Amino acid sequence: MNKTQLSVNYRGLLFGLISAFSSSAFAQTAPLVAPDASVTLLSDSFTFTEGPAADADGNVYFSDIPASRIHVWTLAGELQTFRENTNANNGLFFDSNWQLFGAEGGAGRITRMDDSGVASVVIDQHNGAPFNSPNDLWIDADGGIYFTDPRYGDESNNPQPGYYVYYLAAGATEAQAIITDLVKPNGVIGTRDGSTLYVADHLGNQTFAYTLSAPGQVSDKRLIAPQGSDGLTLDEAGNLYLTGGRNISVYSSGGQLIESIEFPLAPANMTFGGENRDVLFVTARTSVFALQMAIKGMY
Repeated sequence: MNKTQLSVNYRGLLFGLISAFSSSAFAQTAPLVAPDASVTLLSDSFTFTEGPAADADGNVYFSDIPASRIHVWTLAGELQTFRENTNANNGLFFDSNWQLFGAEGGAGRITRMDDSGVASVVIDQHNGAPFNSPNDLWIDADGGIYFTDPRYGDESNNPQPGYYVYYLAAGATEAQAIITDLVKPNGVIGTRDGSTLYVADHLGNQTFAYTLSAPGQVSDKRLIAPQGSDGLTLDEAGNLYLTGGRNISVYSSGGQLIESIEFPLAPANMTFGGENRDVLFVTARTSVFALQMAIKGMY
C-alpha cells in the first residue's frame, strides 16, 4: 500500500467514525416533539382517564375508570361513548386483528370487545381464585396477553397472594405468573418483534426490561429507568415513554433519559394515534390531551 492509498483509507475511516458518532448523537438528541407544537386539551369532562389505545385508523379509545365507561376520540375530533358499565375497566389494547381487549379491574378479569362494545370474558381467575385487579395489558403477535394485576385502595381481601405479571397464551384457559418479584407492577408493553418486555413497578419506583426468549418466557431482568410509571408506550425508534408527576419521561432502549415533556395535569397513560400515528394522546386525571410529535408510535 502506498502513501496515497494509506492517506485515502485513513480519511475514509475517520469520516466513517465521525458520521457514525454524529448519527448516534442525533438519534439521542433530536427533539421528539414536533417544532412549534404545544399540548392541546381535547376534553376535561371525565373523572379519571386511563388506558388509551388507537385502532387501525388512528381513533383513540380510553377508559374513564370511576365512570365505568370507554370513550373514543375520533379522527374527526368528536368524542363518543363506546361502552358503558365496564366494571371500572382500566387498560386497553388492540391485538393484531384489531380486536379491542380490556383489563376490567372492578371485575378482576380480561375481556375482549366487539365493534359494538359487547364484552366477552377471556380469563377471570388464577388457581381457582379471581384476579386482584387487572390493570394494564399488552398483546404479542401470537395473540398472547401479558397483563399486570396490582390493587389500589382496599387491599385487605386480595384473592391472589401477590402482585404479579401474568401471561395468557393464545387459546389457553390458564394464565402463568411470569414475574412475581415486583412491589406493584402497573404499566406493561413489549416491542413489536416480541424480543423485549417492559414492566413498570409503580410502587417500587423502577422500570425494568426483560428479554423474551419465547412467548411468556422472560429472562435477563435489567433496570431501564430509575422511576416507576402508571402507563407505558413505545415509539417507532424503540424509545420508552413513562409517566411521573406532571411529566412524560422518554428513555432510549439503552436506558438514557432523552426528553421530558410537561403537561398541565399529571399523566396516567399515553399512546400514539391519529391518521399518521404521530400524535401523542395523553390521559391525565379529568382530561385528555394531544401533542403533535416528530416521531411515530410503534403501535
